Amino acid sequence: MDKNIGEQLNKAYEAYRQACMDRDRAVKELQQKTENYMQQIREQQEKIELQNSIIAKLKSQLAALNANR
Repeated sequence: MDKNIGEQLNKAYEAYRQACMDRDRAVKELQQKTENYMQQIREQQEKIELQNSIIAKLKSQLAALNANR
């Protein structure tokens, strides 16, 4: 009977150990994805800022052209 309990404990411990490793792997993967998404967001924000500055310059040039007419 003790051998059976020992085997069950070993199986339970191994299942717990595997679950912890799976959890740690999932957390690491989530952190990596989050970092990647944050980097993509920063890059997109930079593009938006650049485009907004281009738009502002074009509007200014258009206003100057319209004023000269």
